[in-house]
Amino acid sequence: MDDLAEIKLDIDRKLEREENNLFMLRESLKKSSTNTQNMLGILTSFESRLQRLEDTIVPVYKETENLRRRQENIDKTLQTMDVVLGYYHVAKDVEEVIKEGPASCDLDIYISYMDKLLKAIRYFTSTNPAGNEIEELNHIFDDGKCALQLEFRSLLNRHGRPVPPIVIMDQLQMDDEIPPAGLETDSFIMEHFSEKVVSQLRYISRWLVANGTSAEFCKSYHTSRMAILTRSLQGLKEHLKTSSASSGSKNFQGSASPALGINMRPTKENPVRKSMKKIGYKSLKKSASSLMKLPFEPGHKRRGSFTEIITEELIDVETDLYITMLTALLRLMQSESHLMSGIIPEKHQRMVFDNIVQQSLETVVSEGELLAMSARKNIGRHEFGAVLSIFPIVKHLRQIKPEFDLILEGCQAPTRAKLASLLSTLDSTGAKALEEFIDSVRQDPDKASNMPRDGTVHELTNHTIIFLQQLQDFAETAGAMLLMHGEQAAPSQDITFEKCRMKVADYMTRVLSALGLNLANKAETYSDPALKPIFILNNCNYILKSLKNSGLIHVLREWNPKVEEYYEIQIVEQKRIYSESWNKVLHFIMEVDKPISLQRTQGDVIKRKDGQHLGAEIEAVNKLSASSSHELVAKSVISKWKNFVQEKHAQDTCIPVIRVVDEDDIEAKREHIIQLKEKEKQNIKDKFTGFNKELEEIYRIQKGYAIPDPELRHSLIEDNKKYIILRYQIFLNKFKHLNFTKNPQKYIKYTEEQVGELLQKFFDVSA
Repeated sequence: MDDLAEIKLDIDRKLEREENNLFMLRESLKKSSTNTQNMLGILTSFESRLQRLEDTIVPVYKETENLRRRQENIDKTLQTMDVVLGYYHVAKDVEEVIKEGPASCDLDIYISYMDKLLKAIRYFTSTNPAGNEIEELNHIFDDGKCALQLEFRSLLNRHGRPVPPIVIMDQLQMDDEIPPAGLETDSFIMEHFSEKVVSQLRYISRWLVANGTSAEFCKSYHTSRMAILTRSLQGLKEHLKTSSASSGSKNFQGSASPALGINMRPTKENPVRKSMKKIGYKSLKKSASSLMKLPFEPGHKRRGSFTEIITEELIDVETDLYITMLTALLRLMQSESHLMSGIIPEKHQRMVFDNIVQQSLETVVSEGELLAMSARKNIGRHEFGAVLSIFPIVKHLRQIKPEFDLILEGCQAPTRAKLASLLSTLDSTGAKALEEFIDSVRQDPDKASNMPRDGTVHELTNHTIIFLQQLQDFAETAGAMLLMHGEQAAPSQDITFEKCRMKVADYMTRVLSALGLNLANKAETYSDPALKPIFILNNCNYILKSLKNSGLIHVLREWNPKVEEYYEIQIVEQKRIYSESWNKVLHFIMEVDKPISLQRTQGDVIKRKDGQHLGAEIEAVNKLSASSSHELVAKSVISKWKNFVQEKHAQDTCIPVIRVVDEDDIEAKREHIIQLKEKEKQNIKDKFTGFNKELEEIYRIQKGYAIPDPELRHSLIEDNKKYIILRYQIFLNKFKHLNFTKNPQKYIKYTEEQVGELLQKFFDVSA
């Protein structure tokens, strides 16, 4: 119960508190309502007062605004009247300055006077086009435009100078490699005018374009810059010719270029060569240099050597100059384009640039066409070494043509087509030269008077190899020529580096094939059968070594992997044919045709009836064959000997054999000696006499043969020694102890060592 009472008491207390809170809330609500009513009264009173103020101020404001506008109109009218009155006096105010031209005052002031005239003309044109004032103003304005155009031309002429050749050469020296087409670089931009002059020219040209109807200043600009560009190229050309002439006279007295009779050598005093090398041109001296490295000795000079035409330092100056002129023209055109972009408004730039480069481009293209014409004349004269001068031009032109195309973009079609036409002309000329060269090699006359008497390398071989070596530096260029202008012409976009290499390899293979056929025909003009293989051997060896030393062998392998093997087989075959020239000598010492009678000679011929030593005899014969490097020739002789041995064995008769056995064996098998008959003695004498005579005769003839390559000469002499000395040694040992003569020195003139010394003197006319 106490808990309920306590709870009830607590509830009563809470109820009392809530009632007190409700009372306080009602009191606050009453106060808020009272304050709201008071605020509404105040706002209503303020609104009524503002309305009364507005009704009073608005009419005053409107009146004031009307007065202000009237005042402004009056001021504007006065200002307009002043301007209009100024238009009537502007002719008098500016006439004197306008007639004196921009030189009488600052260009900005002069242009401001021209602007005043232009405004006056526009005013009178719209208000009083038939009045006298407009005629006078137009006359003064035209005089002002002419004065500005004259000042424009004067600035160009006063400050325009041809680019010095040294400056151009310095720019070309920075061409470590030709930059890709479209590459923006300041390294090739030459400063033609100061910044102040460029600013004045730009100011005048843009004002004339904006306010004049004539583009006469554009004509002045392209006329002036065209002359400057032409004179710059001409000055460079004269500088290069002077430098090359002075360099040639200092360094190559008596040397001559196929084109100009001038040589050039890179020296400290002559920077021309260095710069030309920088632009990517490689001279033809590389091939000539590699050719001179082939091991030829004094006394065996190759016929028809190109030393009279091409030396280690000889360069076709005319070609070199033209390549430099091409690059210089490109750089000058790039510089002119950069200069023009800061002076001439954009809408006139392409037309102006087309006119600027027209004459210089035409001059350079014409010179290239003259080179092509000269090359065609050289083709007719079969001077193909000189024709190669166009190959570096084509290579360089094809390399820089994308840049030319880029700089000429937007020009007229004939202008853009000039270089493409030149390149096509040079390509077709080069392709014709290459094909004509094959015909000239194939059709070179087989005259005995043109043949080297000593069988050395023929002039045709020398020229052909040099031509191919020089062509190697321009393999891609030559391949493109043949692909685009051959029997099955291919479009330029289908030509790749690999196709060019394959085409050149095919071409070189055809050249060597024609050369080989012609050399074979030429060899037939020799009456000496031993000189024919020497001639072919020299030429094949020279061709093979030249191909290896120059690297041409790698190019040829792309088309024919067995080209090296072919020439090696030819060399071996010609050695075999040459070795047949010793048959007359061997006839007297091999005893194949006429063996000795049944009487046995001391220690060398042994009587056999049972045939038990037949295998040993044939083995000795085989040993004799294997000891000779002339294996192919020895086979025929050895075969005859084997047949003879077998035939005698079948008849159970005494067999004459050549054996290589020990002395003990000889003593054990030796029978009594039978005295030689006179017929046998004479037979032995005839053998020695015939051997001596034939050996001396072949020495007399073959010492005059030339084998320029010391390695080939040494190998051939060693082959001869192995082929002859061993057989002679057996022959000599067989008969020297026989009593076949009272005067053995008369018949035994040579020992084995003396024969070797004699063979060592072969192919040496001075021996």
